Amino acid sequence: MADNQKYINELLQKLAILSRKQEEFRREILNLKQEILDLKNAEDQAKQIATSDSKNLSQVQPLESRPQNISESKEEKKPAPLSTPQPKSVLNPISKPKEKSNWEKFVGENLISKIGVIILIIGVAIGGKYSIENDLISPLTRIILGYCTGIALIAIGMKLKRKYENFSAVLVSGAMTILYFITFLAYSLYDLIPQLFAFALMVLFTIFTVFAAIQYNRQVIAHIGLVGAYAVPFLLSDGSGRVAILFSYVTIINIGILILSFKKYWKSLYYSSFLLTWLIYFSWYAVKYETSIHFALAFTFLFVFFIIFYLIFLLYKLNRKEKFGTTDVLLQLANAFIFYGIGCSILSDHEVGKELLGLFTIGNALIHFVVSVMIYRLKLADRNLFYFVSGLVLVFISIAFPVQLDGNWVTLLWATEAVLLFWIGRTQRVPIYEKLAYPVIALTFFSLLQDWWRYYAEYSYDNTEIITTPIFNISVLTSLLCAASFGYILFLHRNDSYPFQWLKYKTWYQLISLWISAMFLFVVYMTFFLEIIDYYETLAFDKQDFMGVWLINYTLAFLSIISFLNIAKFKNMIFGYINIALNLFALLMFLTSGLYLLSELRNVYLDPSLLESGEASSFYIGIRYISLVFCAILLWTLYTYARQRFLKTSLIVLIDVVLQISIIWILSSELIHWLDMAGYTSSDKLGLSILWGIYSLFLIVMGFWKKIKHMRVMAFILFGITLVKLFLYDIAHLNTISKTIVFVSLGILLLIISFLYNKYKHIITDEVKD
Repeated sequence: MADNQKYINELLQKLAILSRKQEEFRREILNLKQEILDLKNAEDQAKQIATSDSKNLSQVQPLESRPQNISESKEEKKPAPLSTPQPKSVLNPISKPKEKSNWEKFVGENLISKIGVIILIIGVAIGGKYSIENDLISPLTRIILGYCTGIALIAIGMKLKRKYENFSAVLVSGAMTILYFITFLAYSLYDLIPQLFAFALMVLFTIFTVFAAIQYNRQVIAHIGLVGAYAVPFLLSDGSGRVAILFSYVTIINIGILILSFKKYWKSLYYSSFLLTWLIYFSWYAVKYETSIHFALAFTFLFVFFIIFYLIFLLYKLNRKEKFGTTDVLLQLANAFIFYGIGCSILSDHEVGKELLGLFTIGNALIHFVVSVMIYRLKLADRNLFYFVSGLVLVFISIAFPVQLDGNWVTLLWATEAVLLFWIGRTQRVPIYEKLAYPVIALTFFSLLQDWWRYYAEYSYDNTEIITTPIFNISVLTSLLCAASFGYILFLHRNDSYPFQWLKYKTWYQLISLWISAMFLFVVYMTFFLEIIDYYETLAFDKQDFMGVWLINYTLAFLSIISFLNIAKFKNMIFGYINIALNLFALLMFLTSGLYLLSELRNVYLDPSLLESGEASSFYIGIRYISLVFCAILLWTLYTYARQRFLKTSLIVLIDVVLQISIIWILSSELIHWLDMAGYTSSDKLGLSILWGIYSLFLIVMGFWKKIKHMRVMAFILFGITLVKLFLYDIAHLNTISKTIVFVSLGILLLIISFLYNKYKHIITDEVKD
């Protein structure tokens, strides 16, 4: 059975490799198809240029130099042998004029013509403005002259199409802009033509512009004729505020671009129309929108624009089978969230609409769901497009949670969705799903923070009469489920069976590991940290010292557990360094705040009058040794950490120094504690000096026994501090007997230390030689 399982695993690995190769082949085929298409387009343009060049050369070239027959022309086209290079007199006249001719061709046939049309339009606009301001021409005459100008340009352009196609295309595009301009002017400003007739004309102009763009195969016609028409309403606006006319006009232009998307692959046209349409809409919404007047109109055209651009995007992708890229993701996210963001804003300002925000969000998800089903059922595009649209469905469902629901349910649903997205993305190797999972993970975390604030700050503290159940409450349940989701995501991320899909970005892999690990540990830690605070906040005020001690004890225990797990199982170097830093910080908190709070509890035990209840139990003293046990465990983990091989930097000396400082600090605190319990008032003078001297001797002995130099150095430093304390502090406050005891004790200790150095000086010599 074991052999069969091994063979099955090998077959599965081979199958995965073949699947990846198949995907690579498919992408290469799509890229080759696109490259062939680009080359064909370039070849067509080159043929047109070659045709025009040959016509020019035929007019200049002498009759004698032309080829007499086909065979002669073929021979002339053959490259000369390497052994008989052509003379410079033959090459130079051909190469230099050709470069000059191409440059002149670009300027003369393309650039100048476009500049000319733009200048012509500006000139007509300036002249028309002047005639209007001075009332030189009646409105009807202005409109007729405008139509005549546009039609004349079209006629000239069409006549010149056969010989001067580029110039003809520029003329036609300029003419279409003028016709749009004049029609809008005739209806909106002068009321010379009825609304239905005006829109019929615009539809005809749009159809003709689309037809001309396809026939000429020139984006310039579409850009100048369609996108250029966006500026017309703003150039001619009289402030009448007829926004329905404006948006209908823009819709007609966008429908023309939608029709073009069936035939041509002009992305720049789509980008331009997308930007200008939403800019026009947002500018109007920000300045002119009024809920009581424009609610239905604003929502209708918002939906129309969104659907048009959605369809244009899909047609581009489906017609060309183009690979789904980052730009496409950003563009469609912009389209979807512009629609959703403005839609929510419109609904929020409406009395009934604000109750429909959840339904509107679900409606967005439903639109993308229908599109994803169509793509999947009909197999219209590559799977990345399907996964992206499906991802939008999940995104809007996620947004619907906080819109329609409240509190912890939102967090739980987001946590579930984050796990689902990450699981699909990593195990099924769908990158877009994994990318969508990361913002949902962040949303889950921040939603949980909000839940904590609402539960512990606003709910518990502001409602002191309400007693919450410790541990068994909705906040702890939500926190643990979120922690479980983060833990499972971290497990998948670190699992070798599901490798990171962007292996070349190893730094990102480490950052994601640290980010998710940090959130997981933070949530687990804060879940019970907040519960401890909440529990003691409901008790009497004189229990606050206990709360502080238990918070520190909990922190020490938590860090000790994760230290043990990393040492025994994970052996992660980066997390090890972070863990050690946190352990040192927690140790510092215990040695300062923790021991201080324990001393306060001792004082309360010795003087029960400090309590409101007037009674202190033995636990005021017993909790001290519970805390010392937690501290001892943390010190042990630090000692073990320093000797782990997966940490590349040696921390043995640093940790040993920290351990010895911690031990002497705790022993000093313990000495003061028991001297206070015994009623001795000068515990910080006589007793501490003798203790420090004895511990210095202990460090000297350990330093010689274990041959550890830094321990002996620490002993000298501690003894030096003891002597400074003795002469600057103790002498001034001790009586004669106490001074005698201290001086004699320290003198004996110094003699013993000196004797040890003389007896074991060979150890120091050996260390120096080593």
